[in-house]
Amino acid sequence: MRILLISILAFWSVFVTVVKAEDAYKFYTWTVTYGKASPLGVPQQVILINGQFPGPTLDCVTNDNIILNLINRLDQPFLLTWNGIKQRKNSWQDGVLGTNCAIPPNSNYTYKFQTKDQIGSYTYFPSTLMHRAAGGFGALNIYARTVIPVPYPKPAGDFTLLIGDWYKASHKVLQQTLDSGKPLPFPHGILINGRSRSTFIGDQGKTYMFRVSNIGLTASFNFRIQGHKLKIVEVEGSHVIQSMYDSLDVHVGQSFAVLVTLDRSCSDYYVVATTRFTKTALAATAVLHYTSSLAAVSGPLPPGPPGEVEWSLQQARSCRWNLTSNAARPNPQGSFHYGKITPSRTIFVANSAPIIGGKQRYAVNGISYINPKTPLKLADYLNITGVFTLNSTRSSALVLGASLHEFVEIVFQNNEDTIQTWHLDGYDFWVVGFGAGKWTEASRQGYNLVDALTRHTTQVYPKSWTAILVSMDNEGMWNLRSAMWGRQYLGQQLYVRVYDPVKSLSNEYDMPTNALLCGRAVGKIRR
Repeated sequence: MRILLISILAFWSVFVTVVKAEDAYKFYTWTVTYGKASPLGVPQQVILINGQFPGPTLDCVTNDNIILNLINRLDQPFLLTWNGIKQRKNSWQDGVLGTNCAIPPNSNYTYKFQTKDQIGSYTYFPSTLMHRAAGGFGALNIYARTVIPVPYPKPAGDFTLLIGDWYKASHKVLQQTLDSGKPLPFPHGILINGRSRSTFIGDQGKTYMFRVSNIGLTASFNFRIQGHKLKIVEVEGSHVIQSMYDSLDVHVGQSFAVLVTLDRSCSDYYVVATTRFTKTALAATAVLHYTSSLAAVSGPLPPGPPGEVEWSLQQARSCRWNLTSNAARPNPQGSFHYGKITPSRTIFVANSAPIIGGKQRYAVNGISYINPKTPLKLADYLNITGVFTLNSTRSSALVLGASLHEFVEIVFQNNEDTIQTWHLDGYDFWVVGFGAGKWTEASRQGYNLVDALTRHTTQVYPKSWTAILVSMDNEGMWNLRSAMWGRQYLGQQLYVRVYDPVKSLSNEYDMPTNALLCGRAVGKIRR
């Protein structure tokens, strides 16, 4: 009897240990409303989350489970997408119109996702209509678990900077502009954290982390701090070789983290963001305030880098993956030797700006995407035919097929005179090459197959190409889009269906029981 009791106690001890070992749950309720603000000095309607503009910062730890009830009090359907969060096996929570029905006005949806095996600086923003132009965006910072060391000393403080171009016109007016067949006009200014002036306070001699994200619609910018060096340590979840820079270019949708040591005399210093590759230069400033400072910022703004693309290109090439550092897991980042894998195929993605029916549209490989009324993921899961045809070049809902664990090369070809930025949901990828002109097979000779940066968003310079390698190891329906939101809205996007014919919960979760139904999915029996 005593042995049996000991066995039972041992069993429950193990059981309790397993239960306690489950990753933490964090619960949120966010309410989306309209509000008034004057970010550029002119009162205008903005989108608030829990009364905040920008929205709340979502701070979490690697592998946290996020349960977030989103209540839509706008007069239009609404969704949030989690930019750079991989949503492992769970494209159901991606928050884009190819995977989710939008949340109707005066309704709600509860997102349930895990920050699985990720660490770093990310953002969230509205994926519906042109809501992103009005706000509803914020930072999503994932911190390392205590058992996983990061490759730098803990900073004395952590600042988040959401920087992007801004329009005085409302999101509805901008949408009407696009719907009328015109491109977005030139923006009116740049904001840092939704303001024309912010202040960041630190102690002399201490080192602080600055998490910088381009949350704008169209413009790249250059970031710099007067008199201070920027030590880059993380880019979109990847630890990088810690190099020092005077300034850094940040393209639409991209994020990075730098360490800044306050090693100057006690004073105030400019924090500056200026647009890149635009005929008219826009600037936003904030203040880095030393706690003992009695001197206000003074003098001209610190100058930016040369305006040529070549400078930006060389900087992009100089940023390298730290092969010996861990990321969210203890194993080194370089333990997966991507450069020794032969891709199964090459996918070409060429952007263009066609005029269709007398109206401006944007396209991928000549196809301008139109969102079907039934989300692609619902149609695929519920066997609803006629919504999309895989790999069809005649459908406005372009969906490419890929096999689970397929290793592919994607070449972004930009034949236009403007810089482009591309993002892939559900993944990060190795940016192995940049080049001018047309990509050819000989271009592979210049690839970085050793320590190329891995990230979720990459730029493609004017009249140039960018090549990436990606392991399609995340089953689901994933959006590949222009991060420049007017172009995305007018058709510069597609979806990639990553699929395994053997259905398994180890590859992909089932449809959530709370999934919203719309289009032809209404009334369908859930499998």
